[in-house]
Amino acid sequence: MTPDMISARATVVLEANWRTSHTVPAGGLYPHQWSWDSSFIAIGLSLLSPRRAGQEMDALFAGQWRDGRLPQIIFDPHRDQDYAPGAAFWQSGSLADAPARAETAGFIQPPNHAWAVWKIHQADPDESRRRSFLERNYPRLVDWHNYLSQRRNRGASGLASVVHPWESGTDNSPLWDVAMKRVPSECRTPLERPDLQHADAGERPSQKEYAKYFWLAERYRDHECDDVDPEYPFLMEDPLFNTLWALSEYALADIASELGLPAAHHMQRAQKVIAALDELFIPELGCYAARDVLDGSLVPKATINGLLPLLLPGNPNAEVLLETLHGPRFMGSGAVMVPSYDATALDHDPALYWRGPAWFNMSWMIAEALDGLGDVKGATSLRNNIGFLAASHDFPEYVDPRTGAAHGTRKFSWTAALALDAASDRSKR
Repeated sequence: MTPDMISARATVVLEANWRTSHTVPAGGLYPHQWSWDSSFIAIGLSLLSPRRAGQEMDALFAGQWRDGRLPQIIFDPHRDQDYAPGAAFWQSGSLADAPARAETAGFIQPPNHAWAVWKIHQADPDESRRRSFLERNYPRLVDWHNYLSQRRNRGASGLASVVHPWESGTDNSPLWDVAMKRVPSECRTPLERPDLQHADAGERPSQKEYAKYFWLAERYRDHECDDVDPEYPFLMEDPLFNTLWALSEYALADIASELGLPAAHHMQRAQKVIAALDELFIPELGCYAARDVLDGSLVPKATINGLLPLLLPGNPNAEVLLETLHGPRFMGSGAVMVPSYDATALDHDPALYWRGPAWFNMSWMIAEALDGLGDVKGATSLRNNIGFLAASHDFPEYVDPRTGAAHGTRKFSWTAALALDAASDRSKR
């Protein structure tokens, strides 16, 4: 399949999922605007229309809270029955810090936003400058990163904590299993599962897992999303989340420099996050782990989250991470895209959400990391597989990492956007 064919098919998906001001992740399963999805989508959109990519980010920032947080979801009030928990669950309009003109979730997602804003600017700097794109977004991004450093440094380590598996973006990853044992499975909210209308139950978290997810969401909402609940049972420092924070701090430094503003404090914060991340590295595991803030323990599970610090420039553990990436637990297993979880683990499941399948955004980020390390051949091979598998299977949510068999919903927007990016002529960027 040629790059032009991949790009054409991806463009059809992105057009179909466009909703006037933003792109939904998938028309059926995910009918609202998701935070980190929009950033990945905007990266792909910038190759089609930097103006539309800018609109994507503007729509997302319209839901920003006064405390600086960028919410996980901005709800479409006409589709509230199609996703749970929805706007009626969160009742964000009753909270002082929430925006008045948008209904949102209280949770957040990984902070890839400044990285995306900088990539959108780079796609067409003249258009970006004409529209004051960076001037408009820089203060919003600063407020967002300040929220992370001031409200989410719950372990006083310099790393941001996630308060729910959903915030990590890797919902049912094995990284959260032990911590989730502390969470009750008796939630008050009726457990409706509209997601099962669009994906097989064997590809989604279980009913018991969803009950625990809802219990945590109820607890966080009932404490007005204040981030200070002393008895809250789930606080985790995730290497993926914090890698994207550090990477986005570097992007903020680039943005500040472009605007003629001081950039050193962004560089310093990025370096502090990276230094703190080093505490999560387990040499014998060959990658980074998540840390349970409540007891200080590291979770010795080899996941894609633990490989993504490869994105960070000058990572002293890059050689070990590459060995793990190319070894039998990941690409050395015969994989065509990077498994989300150790392929040699007894509980690896190549069809079950974040417990084995390969996700297009994760493999795309690994390709970006390989580029940064000078492995152009490896990055190109991975991008070729991303584009081919995406376009061949109607842009699935995720795939079996070895066979490429499609799972989850189809016509998934970040799959289309990143396939478009993977198929593009990188020499023109």
